[in-house]
Amino acid sequence: MSVQFPLVSRCGKIERICEESLGKSFTTALEDFPGGPDTFLIAVKFCYGMRAELTPRNIVNVSCAADYLEMTDEYGEDNLLSKSESFLHKNVLRNWKDCILALQSCDPFTPRAEKLQIVSKCLNALSMMVCTDPSLFGWPMMMYGRLQSPGGSILWNGINTGARIRSTESDWWFEDISYLSVGLFEKLIHTMETRGIRPESLVGAIMYYARKYLPGLGRWQSGQSGKTRTVASFSLTPAAVDQKVLLEAIEKLLPEKKGKSFCRFLLGLLRVALILGVKQACKDSLERRIGMQLEMATLDALLIPTYSDSDTLYDTDCMERIVHHFMTSESRVTSFSPSLDLETSPSSEPLRKVAKLMDNYIAEVASDVNLKPMKIRSLADALPESSRPLHDGLYRALDIYFKAHPWLSEREKEELCNVIDYQKLSIDACAHASQNERLPLRIVLQVLFFEQMQLRTALAGCLHVLDTESAPAGHMMVPADVAGQIVQRDGWATVVRENQVLKVDMENMRSRVGELEEEFGKIKQEMKRVTKSHSSLSSPRMVARKIGCKLLPRSSDAEPDTIDSTGPTPRASIEQPRSSRHSRHRKSFSLF
Repeated sequence: MSVQFPLVSRCGKIERICEESLGKSFTTALEDFPGGPDTFLIAVKFCYGMRAELTPRNIVNVSCAADYLEMTDEYGEDNLLSKSESFLHKNVLRNWKDCILALQSCDPFTPRAEKLQIVSKCLNALSMMVCTDPSLFGWPMMMYGRLQSPGGSILWNGINTGARIRSTESDWWFEDISYLSVGLFEKLIHTMETRGIRPESLVGAIMYYARKYLPGLGRWQSGQSGKTRTVASFSLTPAAVDQKVLLEAIEKLLPEKKGKSFCRFLLGLLRVALILGVKQACKDSLERRIGMQLEMATLDALLIPTYSDSDTLYDTDCMERIVHHFMTSESRVTSFSPSLDLETSPSSEPLRKVAKLMDNYIAEVASDVNLKPMKIRSLADALPESSRPLHDGLYRALDIYFKAHPWLSEREKEELCNVIDYQKLSIDACAHASQNERLPLRIVLQVLFFEQMQLRTALAGCLHVLDTESAPAGHMMVPADVAGQIVQRDGWATVVRENQVLKVDMENMRSRVGELEEEFGKIKQEMKRVTKSHSSLSSPRMVARKIGCKLLPRSSDAEPDTIDSTGPTPRASIEQPRSSRHSRHRKSFSLF
């Protein structure tokens, strides 16, 4: 009894067991004792007055064991339960690293730790430290003590460890909390949310945690490398995580926000969810979240492979459901803070962005030989006609599909081509379609018809504009709708400008031809006067000089000119040998 006396006097549970034995010798087993033999040894040492060492790693075990043994102050002043609570408040809850270690040790007996409010106290302490500006109170430097080298490294027993103090970035705590189990991590995020921590910070922590325990997620997160370990994490061990449970928990933790990086993360989660085979409700929720911000997605992230027994390469059914969520979502989610790399879109732009993205998606999956024509049709019809100002993207996608499926019948091709509005094709697309041998003949004729009609409309509008420009200023009032009818698309604007330039060039050429005709008439009249004149031989020279002609001199006339002139001219010396006696009475002239 003397051996059992210290335990009986300090432990209410053991005292009650002894009283029930009525003084007889007995053997009992302490079932479900928290912490095992090591923790029981600490309790025994405390009861016998021996030194019992309390640390952040065993404080939760000791507290739960003291509660299990009912070692309250009712069975002795400063009993083990009150001692452990005092150590928790004075040493653990004031230090980031120790608080993480204590919280991590709560996993084996979370219900009893929650009953003693150890979990809630640790969660609140961590949330307060995250809310606190590290530059004001030295966080997280307090966890390393005040022993630092002049260069900023941490000292241990006066020895430079080489470890650097963590910077005061807003994500300094992501790595440390990633060592918690899924349940504790989920509770910590909820506690931080009630404390008013910014949603982008919480999402950053969730994304970091997910990438750490879902290896397949990192393949689709380009540029998102893992953080370096903090000094606090050197003594932590990673948590054992069930990936299905983790993914379903993370989906519930994510806020209703949107952003480019966040949308890419959601698409990565959806890929992993399809691989792991999580609950259908989780997959539906992820598809809905993606659909509400589909305009921020990228093509490579949307190309989700088929992980089922389907023959197609890509999961087009999933894409169709996402587009359906985009069209039916009534409330638009808000964006994250603009301080991040998350951009928003004007309210009028998302539909056109999604239409362009959808056209590129169809063009990418069109090369799959197992993709049925009806699936292409349903993907193209998933968005309203008003979402596409031009149908060049649809035409390109169908052309790729026809090239990859040469065995399609003319009827199947015509049914697919009905999704295209040929009046919304650009000039380049019309020119390509009119010479495309893969299109049915009826479709080619239809393209040619619309091309000619558009060209005629554009030319008529061009001439109308030129006529109004040449009219007086008082008659140059052109209605606003006429300009919209003239240039209906960007492609036809080029045709209008080229025709305007051609018409100006033709007007200049016409005026020049008129000037030349008038000048030729004057020359013709002067020639008639020369032939009718019976004046002296010199008279033709005078006439020629008037009209810009020059007569070739005769040999008889060349000599007096040479004698009377002050010097021979080059022209005279060249023309002199050409004169002959046979051409003495012949007059020649040339027009310059």
